[in-house]
Amino acid sequence: MADKQISLPAKLINGGIAGLIGVTCVFPIDLAKTRLQNQQNGQRLYTSMSDCLIKTIRSEGYFGMYRGAAVNLTLVTPEKAIKLAANDFFRHHLSKDGKKLTLLREMLARCGAGTCQVIVTTPMEMLKIQLQDAGRIAAQKKLMAAQAQLSSSSSSAAGVGAAGPAVETRTTATQITRELLRSKGIAGLYKGLGATLLRDVPFSIVYFPLFANLNKLGQKDPNAKAPFYVSFLSGCVAGSTAAVAVNPCDVIKTRLQSLQRGVNEDTYSGILDCTKKIWQKEGPMAFLKGAYCRALVIAPLFGIAQVVYFIGIAEFLLDMLPKHRA
Repeated sequence: MADKQISLPAKLINGGIAGLIGVTCVFPIDLAKTRLQNQQNGQRLYTSMSDCLIKTIRSEGYFGMYRGAAVNLTLVTPEKAIKLAANDFFRHHLSKDGKKLTLLREMLARCGAGTCQVIVTTPMEMLKIQLQDAGRIAAQKKLMAAQAQLSSSSSSAAGVGAAGPAVETRTTATQITRELLRSKGIAGLYKGLGATLLRDVPFSIVYFPLFANLNKLGQKDPNAKAPFYVSFLSGCVAGSTAAVAVNPCDVIKTRLQSLQRGVNEDTYSGILDCTKKIWQKEGPMAFLKGAYCRALVIAPLFGIAQVVYFIGIAEFLLDMLPKHRA
């Protein structure tokens, strides 16, 4: 983000607003990413992001594209609060006599903040993925049931397919949370924690130095800030680049956090087992599933965050509070 000296409450409000707007704008693309990453060879329902979104609208309606969005909208502000507070903590302890942090120390601070952030990120994405992928699994079961009925109608086998197509039983994030806590305790909500760290920490390592260097290219004066549009474009480019770079880790995380599987789909016991099975059964290109979707999600998120910080919505609101009270 552009360097801006603002208070922690202002950062929290800006981060929360940016998160809420960003989730609302790009969530359908994120849903397509999850479904594309989870489908395995032999059980492919979607050929591309646009195909996934079109089929989702047809089978689940417009709001089907926003299944799981409520989880993100609810938890995005506490997620930002932890990340921003942790970032300030690490920056304070890594700085020397109030001097500006070196690039390496800046990266360390961001990595520390990202590590703390997974306290909220892991359960948030765990619940979101179950809701996002439920429609894919239901559609797959309906397809299999229809094929079974067609097969039974063309043969004389009695009773095959008589039960009709599968009907999806919709669950909520609250129901999933209760079941996980009942059966596995708090650890159930943190399945895939290691994979989340494996994705988020390298993302910070790639993103922040790349953003800093791209942003410097637009600075006419080393002591002056880059124009807004430069920071905006730098954030988009750095964000999408980092997103694609860590996409293999995101695929592994998504697979590990998915509790329900489609017909004949593999289950995984951990990061190494998941990596091995994907490589052997689907090939190395499977680790890039949903990469362009993820790039399309991350770039606007960082762009929107830049807009919010540039406008300074939080600073305006905080400045108005005392005047309003007076």
